[in-house]
Amino acid sequence: RRRKTRKNEYRRSEKNMVLRLDFLEKGHSSRDLEDPLNENEAFALAPVANPADFQKDVFALPGAPAPLEFAHGTTTLGFVFKHGILIAVDSRASMGTYISSGTVKKVIEINKYLLGTMAGGAADCLFWERYLGMQCRLHELRNKERISVSAASKLLANIVYQYRGMGLSMGTMIAGWDKSGPNLYYVDSEGSRIHGQKFSVGSGSVYAFGVLDTGYRYDLELQDAIELGRRAIFQATHRDAASGGTINVYHVKQDGWERYDIFNDVNKLYYKYAEEGMLPAGAITP
Repeated sequence: RRRKTRKNEYRRSEKNMVLRLDFLEKGHSSRDLEDPLNENEAFALAPVANPADFQKDVFALPGAPAPLEFAHGTTTLGFVFKHGILIAVDSRASMGTYISSGTVKKVIEINKYLLGTMAGGAADCLFWERYLGMQCRLHELRNKERISVSAASKLLANIVYQYRGMGLSMGTMIAGWDKSGPNLYYVDSEGSRIHGQKFSVGSGSVYAFGVLDTGYRYDLELQDAIELGRRAIFQATHRDAASGGTINVYHVKQDGWERYDIFNDVNKLYYKYAEEGMLPAGAITP
C-alpha cells in the first residue's frame, strides 16, 4: 500500500511540474504562478503570517544582533550580437574591504546551451542556479526537448519571488540559445525579470556600461565582441575596488556555449593596454 501511495504521489507531482512549465512557456506573469517548489523542497520559514516582517521585528528587538548587510562587489556583463551572446565576468569575491578570493568562477554552466552569471550573495546564486539546472534537466527528460531560455528565467524568477524580502541577494543574467535564437534575461532576488540586449550587473557595472555604450554594435564580429567584453570588465576592475582578479569570457552560440578567456589576469591586461595606449584616463602608466 505504501509503495502504491508513493507511486501515485510521484505521478501527481510529475503532472503538476509539467503543467507549471507549460504555463511558464506561455509567458504568464510570475505573480500568476503558485509556488513552483514542492512542499518538501521549500526552506522552513517562521510559522507566522508574514515571515519577512517577523525577521525585521526580531532584529529590531533590544540586544538583537545587527542584520546581515551584503557589501556587494562584482562586475558581470552580457550582450547580444549577430553571432550569439557574449558573457564576461571578473573573479573577485569580497566581504566588505576583505578580499576573500580572486579566482571565483562567476559563470554557472546550467547546461550546454544555458549560462547563468553570479552577482550578490555567492551562496544564493550558486544554490538557486544549480537548482534551476536540475529543473531544466527534468524538463528535458519529461518533454524530450530543451527548456526555452524564457521559461528557465521565469522559473528562477518565480522561485526567488516567494522569498522576497527575506534576505536573498541575487542579480543574475540567464543567457542561452533556444528555438527562437539567442536570448538574454536579467533576474534578481526581488523577482524582477527583464528581457534585453545588453546588461551589466554589480558594483562595477557603471564603469563597464561606459565602455559597452561606447563600443557596442549588434554587427560586431566575434573577436571584436570578445575584446569589448574583456575591456569593459578590465576598466571596471581598474576603477572599482570590489572587482578584480581575472576575466572569464563565454560565447553562447547555436551549438552551445564556448569559453574563451580562462582566468585572464587583469594585471597582465594592464600592461598590455598600457602598450596600446588604451588605459583609462588618469591612470598611472607603467
